[in-house]
Amino acid sequence: MSLTNPTQAESIEKSVKKLDRRFCVAPMLDWTDRHCRYFYRTLSKHSVLYTEMITTGAIIHGKADYLQFNDAEQPVALQLGGSDPEALAHCAKLAEERGYDEINLNVGCPSDRVQNGMFGACLMAKPELVALCVAAMKAVVSIPVTVKSRIGIDDQDSLEFLVDFVTKVKDAGCETFIIHARKAWLTGLSPKENRDIPPLDYDRVYKIKQMFPELEIIINGGIKTLDESAEHLRHLDGVMLGREIYHNPYLLADVDKVIYQQDGEKSSRTECLNHVADYITGYEAAGGRAWHVLRHMMGLYQGLPGAKIWRRYLSENGVKGEKVGRELLREATSFFRERGIDQ
Repeated sequence: MSLTNPTQAESIEKSVKKLDRRFCVAPMLDWTDRHCRYFYRTLSKHSVLYTEMITTGAIIHGKADYLQFNDAEQPVALQLGGSDPEALAHCAKLAEERGYDEINLNVGCPSDRVQNGMFGACLMAKPELVALCVAAMKAVVSIPVTVKSRIGIDDQDSLEFLVDFVTKVKDAGCETFIIHARKAWLTGLSPKENRDIPPLDYDRVYKIKQMFPELEIIINGGIKTLDESAEHLRHLDGVMLGREIYHNPYLLADVDKVIYQQDGEKSSRTECLNHVADYITGYEAAGGRAWHVLRHMMGLYQGLPGAKIWRRYLSENGVKGEKVGRELLREATSFFRERGIDQ
């Protein structure tokens, strides 16, 4: 059969070209939207970016275009929330047609709302269903289908429980597991508390890699520096950082050199801001508000003199929407320009 459809050809090319997940930015609800991901891509060319979790119901029945993204964000993965194999397969196919590089199934979110929809971390108790979901998606797409989970849930938190889960989902064709090294308490703890209170158990994730050397295992949870990331990479195939990146995004500027061993100078904050200013100008021309982009940039000067001034200026002026984004960015960075700070 001749491949006259460019989308088909691109999909096959992607299936052959393996994603390099040595460093990933976690899916974060309400944070890693398309504007946030564009901003991150100005700092690192190679990090794999993940969307915030998007439910199958939103994609199929919602009025908004939940699959919208900018080609400049790639490599970018779509994280899906759902437990109906048919609906997941439908959404995975749509995502592949739109150009996403990976489909990731959320089996780690512990919120009550997610549980009521029968997806997220509660699915760890139903590995056979997760396997059916993975198999259904893999049957209709050529891009990778991956799973992000916890190490356990509630009192089901033994190594044996995790091994059983991984085995059944692996047998359905999943080759990449992203494991948050904390269990999830589905009752009694809020989603925020679930990010900190259950203790981290990195060794359990290491053991999974030792027991399943053929699988790609990526670790998530509590990682704050590239030195810590490099240590995990001695044992595993990749690391995933979330909140630390959001609050200190300039950490990404060192990823290409430190993690991917790429030559060249890292992007300066000024270069990043120039790219984002152009992006905001285009977004505003299409009717968008600069604040939708700027809100993700509050931590750009984290740790430097003037960081509070930057955050305050963006938050006080960005929400008002009285200035165009390019002008607002220029004024917000005046403190740093005048002092020659990290430009």
